[in-house]
Amino acid sequence: MLTLDWVVLGAFVLTLVIFIVISMRSKDKTSSDYFLAGRDATWVAIGASIFASNIGSEHLVGLAGAGASSGMAMAHWEMHGWLILLLGWLFVPFYARSGVFTMPEFLERRYNKQSRSVLSIISLVSYVLTKVAVTVYAGGVVFKDVFGIESIWGIDFFWISAIGLVVITGIYTALGGMKAVLWTSVIQTPVLLLGSIAVLIAGLIKVGGWDELMHICRAVPVNEYGDTMTQLIRSPKDPTYPWTGVLLGSAIIGFWYWCTDQYIVQRVLSGRDETQARRGAIFGATLKLTPVFIFLIPGMIAYALNQQGVIHLANSDSAFSTLVKELLPLGFKGLVVGGLLAALMSSLASLFNSSAALFTIDFYSKFKPKATEGELVRVGRIATVVVVILGILWIPVMKGIGKVLYAYLQDVQSILAPGIAAAFLLGVLSKRVTPAAGLTGLLTGFSIGMLRLLATVFKGLLNADGTIYQVFVETNWLHYEIINFAICIVSMIMVSYFTPKIDERKIVGLYLGSATAEQKAATKASWNKWDVITSALVIAVVIAFYAYFWN
Repeated sequence: MLTLDWVVLGAFVLTLVIFIVISMRSKDKTSSDYFLAGRDATWVAIGASIFASNIGSEHLVGLAGAGASSGMAMAHWEMHGWLILLLGWLFVPFYARSGVFTMPEFLERRYNKQSRSVLSIISLVSYVLTKVAVTVYAGGVVFKDVFGIESIWGIDFFWISAIGLVVITGIYTALGGMKAVLWTSVIQTPVLLLGSIAVLIAGLIKVGGWDELMHICRAVPVNEYGDTMTQLIRSPKDPTYPWTGVLLGSAIIGFWYWCTDQYIVQRVLSGRDETQARRGAIFGATLKLTPVFIFLIPGMIAYALNQQGVIHLANSDSAFSTLVKELLPLGFKGLVVGGLLAALMSSLASLFNSSAALFTIDFYSKFKPKATEGELVRVGRIATVVVVILGILWIPVMKGIGKVLYAYLQDVQSILAPGIAAAFLLGVLSKRVTPAAGLTGLLTGFSIGMLRLLATVFKGLLNADGTIYQVFVETNWLHYEIINFAICIVSMIMVSYFTPKIDERKIVGLYLGSATAEQKAATKASWNKWDVITSALVIAVVIAFYAYFWN
C-alpha cells in the first residue's frame, strides 16, 4: 500500500474510533442497555448490523475462495434474503411478545428449562470453537496478504494482525456493549459495500466484461457430469453440491442461522418496537442480496484472471485479497482494507456480545437470580474478555488447520442446524408440540450430528466398506443433514403424542394463532404497504437470480 492508501485507511479508523466513543458516552446501567442497546435500536442500525455481523471471514476468505474453486455452488447460501424476511414477518412478533434476551430463553418460555440449557451450551461451544476461531484466523491471513508484510520485530505479521484484531474488537465490545456493535455497523456497512463494489468493477474491466467472465467459467467443468462453474443446479450425483441436497439443505442451515441463532437474532431483539425490528430485518434481507456480487463473483473473476495470466493466484482462499492488492487504484486499496477490517471487527464484535449475553443471562443470572443489573453488566464484560482470551488461545490450532477449516465449518453447520431448526419451527407452528418433544428434537439432532462428526474424525480407524463408514462418512453432508432434520421432526411429533402438553395459558403469543386481540392489533399496526413492497422486491430478485443461473 502507498501513502494515500494509508491516509484513507487512517481516516476510516479515526471515524470508527469517534463512533465508538459516541456509542460509549451513554452508560449501560442495565443488562438491557448492555446486551440489547436499551431495546431502542432503529431499523437502519438493525439491518446494517445484521449484514455486517454476517460478513465475516467466511465471505472474505471462504466465499470468494469458493467462487474461485467451484463457481456458483455456494450462492444458495447467499440468496437467503427470503429467510431474513421470515425472521421479520414470522418470528419478530413472537420474540417481541416474549420479551426475551436470548434464544435459549425463548425455548424455556415455549418448552422448559432443560431446552434452554441444552441450546445455551451448544451455542457457546460452537461460537468459541468455530466463529471466533475462523474469523481470527482469516483476519491474520487476509491482512498479512494485503499489507504484504511478513514480519515485524521478528514476529510473524499473521500473529500481530490476528491478535491485534481480537484485542481491539474485544475492548470496544466489552466497554460499549450492543450500542458499540450497532453504531460501528452503521459506518462499516457502506464502507464495506463501496470498497467491495470497487473490486467487482475493477475485476470485470480487467477480465474483459461480464460475457468474457461467463465464457471462461462456463468452459470449466466442476464434476464428471457436465456441470460448470456457472451452474447453480448441479447433478444429483455431484459429490458436494447435489441439487437434491442443496436446495433444502441450505434452507435448513439458513433457517437456523437467520431465524434462531443468537448471533443474528440479538440484533432484532434490540429493536425499539416491532416496526423497527421488522424493517431492520427487511433492510438486512436487502443487503444480503449483495455478497454473491461483491465476494463470490470476484472469486470467479480471480480465477478467470489467473487463467488469462493477468494475476497469479497462489490458492483459492487468497482470491479476494489478491484482487485488492493487484487491481485497485491509489486510495481505493486503503478504502477496501478499511472495509475488510470493518467486516472482521463487526463479525467479532457481534459474536463477543452474543456470547456474553448467553453466558450472563442463561447461566449467571440462573446461578445468582438476585444479581443486580449493574452486576450483570460487569459479568457481561468479563464474559466478553474470557471469549477474547479463548479466541486468542485457539489461533495456533487454526493456523495449523488452515484452509481445511472452511469445509469443516460447513459440516459443523449441518450438524448444528437440524435439531435447533426443528425445535423452533414446530414450537411456533403448533401448540401441540410438548416440552418433552422440544427437548427431544434438540438432543436428537445434536446426537445424530455428533455421530457424523466423530465418524469423520476417526474415519481412519473404520472399515471403508462397513455400514458405519458408508452411513456416517460417505453420505453427502447435505443429504445427511436433511435426513437428520426429518428424524427430528418425526421424533418430536411422536413424543408429543405420548407426553403431557404445556398449559396453553403459559405460551399465549408464542405460537401461531395464540395472540390476543391486543397483540394482533399491535402487529397489524407495525407494518404498511411499503414493507410488503420491499419484501416482494427482495423475493423477486432471488427468483430472477435463480432463473439466470439455473443451468
